[in-house]
Amino acid sequence: MTIPAGQVKERQRAPLGASYWKLWTSSGLSNLADGVFKIALPLLAVQLTQSPTAVAGLTVTATLPWLLFALTAGALADRLDRRKLMLWANLSRALLPAVLVGLILLDFGSIAALYVVALMVGVAETLYDTSAQSIMPQVVQRDQLSRANGRLYAVELTTNQFVGPPLGGLLVALGVVAGFAVPAALWLAAVGVLLMVPGTFRVEREQKSTLRSDIGEGLRFLWNQKILRTLAVMTGVFNFASSAAFAVLVLFAVGPASEMKLSEVGFGLLLTTSALGSVVGSFISERVEARLGRSKSLTLTVFGGALFIGAPALTNNPYVLGPVFFVGGILIVLWNVITVSLRQRITPNGLLGRVNSAYRLLAWGTMPLGAAAGGLLAQWLGLQAMFGIMGVLTLALLGMMPILTDKAIAAADVES
Repeated sequence: MTIPAGQVKERQRAPLGASYWKLWTSSGLSNLADGVFKIALPLLAVQLTQSPTAVAGLTVTATLPWLLFALTAGALADRLDRRKLMLWANLSRALLPAVLVGLILLDFGSIAALYVVALMVGVAETLYDTSAQSIMPQVVQRDQLSRANGRLYAVELTTNQFVGPPLGGLLVALGVVAGFAVPAALWLAAVGVLLMVPGTFRVEREQKSTLRSDIGEGLRFLWNQKILRTLAVMTGVFNFASSAAFAVLVLFAVGPASEMKLSEVGFGLLLTTSALGSVVGSFISERVEARLGRSKSLTLTVFGGALFIGAPALTNNPYVLGPVFFVGGILIVLWNVITVSLRQRITPNGLLGRVNSAYRLLAWGTMPLGAAAGGLLAQWLGLQAMFGIMGVLTLALLGMMPILTDKAIAAADVES
């Protein structure tokens, strides 16, 4: 049955509900913790080593769980209560920085300790993020997904990238212990808010199955959906390139021997420009998508992503890179809102955890590979040459855009 256009618009404008806003608040606290932690980690690392490969290795370690654990995380998100998985993941993330603080106070801080903590936080992040994306269609109506995701991205990006990096830089400048104690406390606060979300978020299953068969079902669904498969591959290439660039950006930007000669706080502020763009993008993406259509919007994001990654190859001027990062932030969020909302609409709720994880295996599993490649290329060819190579690689994604026509996207959406 076709729903009248007026009724669809009325449902889209309906309140998102108390449970959504509690989830929104918890996510904001969790992402603020993440933003502080992920800036504190490399800033501590550069106090211990100036090796590009060693610093990039932190990003490799932190993102490796998306390559090794993503499929299992998705299967668990479809078997267990998604809210409870998010709770346990954040409790783990609160404990790990506290352990690192203890090691630092006991003078046992080392690159090896940072690697271990980064890996374990990455495992918890895999569980949390997969469950958080999968829970959304259980909290709001299908017609509200673009608006709900846009508002969620606004708080996530504001806290993770806009507030978190400069706060992390400031905390590390005040003392390394503060840079890790604060995110631990924020993750605990996120747990407290999430406990107030009522209800159960476990998907009813008609029959028992093995974990292996569950994972296979999710992989087959993604493989048979050409639009989702193409988007996953494109996101994977972009994340490979962006991870390569940003894994060693701290060496390009921070310190008297760097190209940009920024302080820790200045580096945080530079990253904040892209976060500010991301916040703007989260509020305008729904309107841009409606005005340009999904295909043209996605094409625009590829151009913006290539400039975002490749710009440091052309200049080390922060007053040029800042505006470029701002525009890049807008367009990256536009990509995310379109693709995540489409995936949530196309995929049946009982499969969403597994499809999200299979998608992210392709889309995010490339991040540790990209970080490793960035460190090696920077070591061999220099930082700016590496930025240029990754910018060109991102631009090559335009070759896949003929698959993503508005007609093909709309057909995949309707079939669901």
